[in-house]
Amino acid sequence: MGYNYFMVNFRADAGEEMDKRIQEIQNEIDRLPKGGVTKKNINNTYYFYHQWKDEAGKRHYDVVAEAEFNSLKADIERRRELEKRLKALIRELGERNVISSEVLKELRSMNTNVMYGDALQEMASIAGGYQRRECFDTISRYLKSGNTDKVCILYGLRRTGKTTLIRQLILDMDEEDFTKTIYIKATQADNIAGINKDLKALRDLGYKYAFIDEVTLISDFIDSASLFSDVYAAGGMKIVLSGTDSLGMYFAANEELYDRAVMVHTTFIPFREHSRLLGINSVDEYIRYGGTLKPGELGFENEEANAKEASFRDDESTRRYIDTAISRNIQHSLALYEGGGHFRHLKKLYEADELTNAINRIIQDMNHEFTKEVILKRFVSRDLRSSAQLLRSASDESLRTDALDGIDTSEVIAKLKKILGILEKDELTEPVTQAAADEIREYLKALDLIEYADVETTTMSDEQEGLRRIIFTQPGMRYCQAEALVYSLMRSSEFKTLSEREKMLIANKILEDVRGIMLEDIVFLETQKTLPRSKKLFKIQFDVGEFDMVIYDIPSDTCEVYEIKHSSKADKNQLKHLLRKECCALTEKKYGTISGKFVLYNGESGTIIEGCEYRNVVEYLKGL
Repeated sequence: MGYNYFMVNFRADAGEEMDKRIQEIQNEIDRLPKGGVTKKNINNTYYFYHQWKDEAGKRHYDVVAEAEFNSLKADIERRRELEKRLKALIRELGERNVISSEVLKELRSMNTNVMYGDALQEMASIAGGYQRRECFDTISRYLKSGNTDKVCILYGLRRTGKTTLIRQLILDMDEEDFTKTIYIKATQADNIAGINKDLKALRDLGYKYAFIDEVTLISDFIDSASLFSDVYAAGGMKIVLSGTDSLGMYFAANEELYDRAVMVHTTFIPFREHSRLLGINSVDEYIRYGGTLKPGELGFENEEANAKEASFRDDESTRRYIDTAISRNIQHSLALYEGGGHFRHLKKLYEADELTNAINRIIQDMNHEFTKEVILKRFVSRDLRSSAQLLRSASDESLRTDALDGIDTSEVIAKLKKILGILEKDELTEPVTQAAADEIREYLKALDLIEYADVETTTMSDEQEGLRRIIFTQPGMRYCQAEALVYSLMRSSEFKTLSEREKMLIANKILEDVRGIMLEDIVFLETQKTLPRSKKLFKIQFDVGEFDMVIYDIPSDTCEVYEIKHSSKADKNQLKHLLRKECCALTEKKYGTISGKFVLYNGESGTIIEGCEYRNVVEYLKGL
């Protein structure tokens, strides 16, 4: 039975009895000599020595008479026997769920904030009714395994369930293991020396499981992380290290721990898991939540809807999340790693206090542009430009408007800049070089915030080789910034001359376009993460049009081609690329026979039009 319904019982009567026995043994130990005795033969003459360490760890040697030697030796052996009995008694206390006053005294004298017993159970019980993340089983297997040389690294951005996972793991422990479990909440005031002393004392007290939360706040953690695996894990303890500074964990795992860590990353939450955890079956709702476990919201001016806990409820909350969860994550980790000597190309930006702005600019560009343009170019909203073209040529005449053509784009951009609080290139005193931008993207990849999608072309040149598209794993940031764009447009002076109908058409069209692009990326990313090595995933771009997703089965030399549509209606116009003979011929020439043509959309599965099968996108994502 798990620990979910078990409450530690510190029985007073048993505690008093055990305290008395412990005190008697401890008193006798205190009266007996420390250390050891040795006998040495020097020039055929025997000398007798007593050696021990004082409280400060200094070693002492005393010469003793031969008449005292045997008595001293017997006393030292008695002390060692009593010390073994004391440790066994402490273990017995743990098994009987009784903590003596002496043990409590030692626990309360720790250098760090150590939680155990009733307080630990109460802290963990908060997560008793929550669904578990998929990675729960990975950590649970680590805790129950016989492996004694690894620690478990639990890391990820804010609001992705790390603390809840720890609470659930503690609740899942049986009665015996719980009594050997402690939780340490690290702070910036802590250091490795203090943690080391506490873990040594806890190990001697019989504790086997240690959860150390926010460990990246410890200033010397990255450069000293091997202590946890080489000393304590190797000695039989199971240690779970958790921290919000994912980059710090990444550095520690790659530099200090090497292969002595089980890595569990919480940042990416696929749709199927998000749906199960929160009971949400809409991809649009998944987009609004943004891949965190707190809701985002559409209404900028709806105070009830804009709950304070939402990660991406508006532009301000989004910027704050980026600052705290990402930018400060990177800067804090770099400042602590190698004594601040690993800033590389970001050193000048950091010293000019502009690294946060540079990181925000890169994230903003990825969210708004979905292109490979670097941040040295001035902000231009692709969403606004593409929507203007689509609205001018809408197939439904009732939806057609040239309203966006008359908008002063510079004013819109200025307003959007003010909302987002992101500096333009010429407003930065320290320019962002290409090397610095690439380094930031490297760290965003290490944080599991971005992934790359391979893009193939049918006329690939050397320059196009290795073409990739960036996919953002927390879509709420992009969606919220798109809403900020709409919000800015709706308040611009040009919009005051438009009818409410035109305003609504423009706003809805921009947000629909954004959701459509994001749906493509969500499907591609989640397919990519679950695909076996025997299959290859990519997009194909033709001179005209593209296949949104191609799955190539290497052993059979066949492929499936997909269109991904943010629509609930099946329409033959959606199939124009799938049905284009030259596109199919070019694809089959390189990737074998096309074994299936599919459209993933929001409608029901089962419709077939000219050999192309429609599948519900929610069913597809849940089935991955």
